[in-house]
Amino acid sequence: MSVPANPKRLAVLISGGGRTLMNLHQRIVSGELCAEITTVISSRADVAGVTRARDAGLTTSVIQRRAMSEEAFQTAVTAAVGDADLVCMTGFLSLWRIPDRMTGRVLNIHPALLPEFGGLGMYGRRVHEAVLAAGKTQSGCTVHFCDNDYDHGPIILQRKVPVRPNDTPDELAARVFTEECIAYPEAIRLFIEDRIRIQDGRVSVTT
Repeated sequence: MSVPANPKRLAVLISGGGRTLMNLHQRIVSGELCAEITTVISSRADVAGVTRARDAGLTTSVIQRRAMSEEAFQTAVTAAVGDADLVCMTGFLSLWRIPDRMTGRVLNIHPALLPEFGGLGMYGRRVHEAVLAAGKTQSGCTVHFCDNDYDHGPIILQRKVPVRPNDTPDELAARVFTEECIAYPEAIRLFIEDRIRIQDGRVSVTT
């Protein structure tokens, strides 16, 4: 693939299947995003995302939280991120404490309409089960800037889906993921185009 002039360098953090990573990779390959994925960091070795990343020719490292001390883990992730312009969390299940130099340059996507159904332990299927248990009539996804709390930070954009009668968690998850595949590239594109401003903890998008 040919890399556009002055592409933004992305570090992508994964802990699972890597579907969101592959969506971003495909958008880059197609020319929709002026970016390149310079590194993929996985918190687990035995996940499909690692295989997918390596099969795609992406530089990939595994940094397992359980295999090291908290301090060593934080240091290792920060070093692996390196000089990336933007860090993209894609279901990364370990808390990385963002260094000051990366403030405003770390994004996350969450499969619900934050601030509802977020926080420690709320990920994957658990989120959709909670939405259904609460009797919600709509769900969706949220892209936001990260701080050092789970699923917290200024929201860039959200996309909504209906919760249908008799939905299963898997059916709802599939509907939400379709919107995730649109929302995350769009948020990254806004970042690349320098159209995002944060003031008083809220995001505005310039035209």
